[in-house]
Amino acid sequence: MPATRTKSERVAKVTKAIAQARGTDDVSLAGSPRGGGADLMPAELDDHARDGIRLSFLIHDVSRMRRSAYDHYMKPLGITRAQWWVLAHLSRHDGMMQTQLADVLEVGKASLGDVIESLESGGWVSRRPDPTDKRAKRVYLSKSAQGLIKRMTQLEVEFNERVLADLSSDEQATLFKLLLKVKQSISRIAAA
Repeated sequence: MPATRTKSERVAKVTKAIAQARGTDDVSLAGSPRGGGADLMPAELDDHARDGIRLSFLIHDVSRMRRSAYDHYMKPLGITRAQWWVLAHLSRHDGMMQTQLADVLEVGKASLGDVIESLESGGWVSRRPDPTDKRAKRVYLSKSAQGLIKRMTQLEVEFNERVLADLSSDEQATLFKLLLKVKQSISRIAAA
């Protein structure tokens, strides 16, 4: 966006893009954050603030819908979201301490312990004592998990192709860059 654009021009462009995304020519900002019904936002919010709220709801909805659809897509493999999340992470960082894995996945140690126990009983992972601290456990993928992860990866590629089918390669690259910027902003806020 050129630096010479005024704030009102930038807001108008975003508002028009939101209206187009909704599939309407209505560029008014009436409606709730989800795009329908009465305006539930305070009247004192300016257009830019309203669009920010709508965008936040949209990001949340897309994330929630993607998780739900992905669960359904992975269901034939017979694993839960929590299980495939652990397996996917271990495929990149095999042999992590169980406590580190809980921290990285932002889950409680007890609930992660239950997930790992179910993965262990299914033959997907094993827990072994840490060589330097016998009280700590490290989690390792089993050989049978390698085939499952390969199948998960294939399904992930198919799923993403379907989800992103309406976006060109350039649009996907732009979306990636923009979401990365949002993620970095959130990381800075969380660290402050």
